[in-house]
Amino acid sequence: MSDDAFYPDEAGQSPHTALLGSQFVGWDAATQTATMRFTVTRAMTTWRGGVQGGLVAGYLDDVMGYAYVASTDGEMAPLNLEISMSLIRLIPEGATIIGKGRVVKAGRRVVFLEGELLGEDGTTYARATSTAIPTPRPTPTETGMG
Repeated sequence: MSDDAFYPDEAGQSPHTALLGSQFVGWDAATQTATMRFTVTRAMTTWRGGVQGGLVAGYLDDVMGYAYVASTDGEMAPLNLEISMSLIRLIPEGATIIGKGRVVKAGRRVVFLEGELLGEDGTTYARATSTAIPTPRPTPTETGMG
């Protein structure tokens, strides 16, 4: 089992987590911030040599969602209603990017999240905010994927 109760090894990777190459780095309960690492593979890039915009949204969605899951001790997961994203710089193939996701406010009916993708040197690549509804966290068994 991993050191993180919300990202257990025995649960297996979800298909999207495997595609993105998501790696959990840490959870800071005081700031409600999750940190993840992603390595950009060629399959994620366009002919421009950088990550396709919708896939950038996937990285951001993953780290923002993880922050909410961790903040609820693994009980809940966000279901996005809206994501607003700013693509600041091209994320090149082979880059290691650090994702920071934070719970801004979580209520019974709505959750507000924010995220950013950074280079290892601190370069900002993209930022996003999300409005979501809280839902019980599905399991691979419940969804037929486990």
